[in-house]
Amino acid sequence: MRRQRNLARVVSVVVIGACLPAMPALAQDCPELVGQWPYGPASAIAVSGGRAYLGSGAGLLVLDISSPAAPVKLGEVALPDVVQGVAVAGGYAYVADYEYGLRVVDVSNPAGPVEVGFVDTPGSAIGVTVAGAYAYVADYFGLRVIDVSDPAAPLEVGFVDTPGSAIGVTVAGAYAYVADAYSGLCVVDVSNPAAPVEVGSYVPPGGVAYGVAVAGAYAYVAAGVGGLRVVDVSNPAAPVEVGYVDTPDAARGVAVSGAYAYVAASGLQVVDVSNPAAPVEVGFYNTPLYDAYGVAVASGYVHLADDGAGLAVFLECGVLFMDGFESGDTSAWSATVP
Repeated sequence: MRRQRNLARVVSVVVIGACLPAMPALAQDCPELVGQWPYGPASAIAVSGGRAYLGSGAGLLVLDISSPAAPVKLGEVALPDVVQGVAVAGGYAYVADYEYGLRVVDVSNPAGPVEVGFVDTPGSAIGVTVAGAYAYVADYFGLRVIDVSDPAAPLEVGFVDTPGSAIGVTVAGAYAYVADAYSGLCVVDVSNPAAPVEVGSYVPPGGVAYGVAVAGAYAYVAAGVGGLRVVDVSNPAAPVEVGYVDTPDAARGVAVSGAYAYVAASGLQVVDVSNPAAPVEVGFYNTPLYDAYGVAVASGYVHLADDGAGLAVFLECGVLFMDGFESGDTSAWSATVP
């Protein structure tokens, strides 16, 4: 019998300023909204190669975001259940489709995405990430490791139970970091995908974790009403909290880029984490009618899945752009402020 649960996530952020002609301009407002796809619901987000992959009800939308100010829908595919999470790698989108497990969608033709394979996990698939030939699915009962070397025939090869309800996951190096709704952060050694093993854990105040991101030696945990918790995971067997910041509403998702963490709550909260022991809120974009569900950062922009408000696109904080630069291709000239 499957356990069920509603979830959520988050996204968004950034800036733009003015200087002398032909000189770099530093954005002053953070986060600064630059564009929207104002059609909900939006429950999950992944970004790759100038495209956004947006979970929208029981469907996956492919949006062209090469012009961040004006996202354009390219295509969509219907799926069996409400999309809870999405990851993109190698021309495929991997979708956590709640009661219908992991669905694999070929997105090589963005105008005509098509499902090519699936694994119906025993629990409720809520979070997903991809590393190498494996997809890692938080399916409420625990973490499932799925071989996707053949996207048309994904195969579960490993599983580890978690103490509560696994709903979010990210992978860094040989470890998977699982956000468990009722027991906090679980660190899982996945160096042998066929035999994943939990090696460490961290329980935030309230015992809740909805989302997790890892950068360097730190895990950033969206801990519901516990806000954003910064956890030193340099020793995976003994994670230890080093700092935290409250959020205006329950923190449901998080993404980290450079010196900033972007937290999904009742909008987008921007937190300066340049000193992990003393994170500080530096900006907030309020969306009072909706809760944000997913957040992704790519190419100088922050993308927020904002439920009924659809997709919101923000400039990434602390990024320099050439004056007059409007393209999503930051290879033209961009730099992160120290």
